[in-house]
Amino acid sequence: MFRKLPIPFILLVAILFVALGDSFLPQPLSGASLSTRTALNSAIAGIFPSWRPKTKPYERTEKALEQEQSAP
Repeated sequence: MFRKLPIPFILLVAILFVALGDSFLPQPLSGASLSTRTALNSAIAGIFPSWRPKTKPYERTEKALEQEQSAP
């Protein structure tokens, strides 16, 4: 009756479309590939916010250097 969908093939085509589509496809499809890749990149980047340390790791060293330089 129904054939099983070739999921690995569809996945491979989707990855190639996103990764390389804008370099060899004609204009309507290359623009779609580029916008899809841009949207995926921003979505993935939004999952991992930029990490900033809560403390200043070099503050103690900088203070020690300033004290050494200002001491007679």
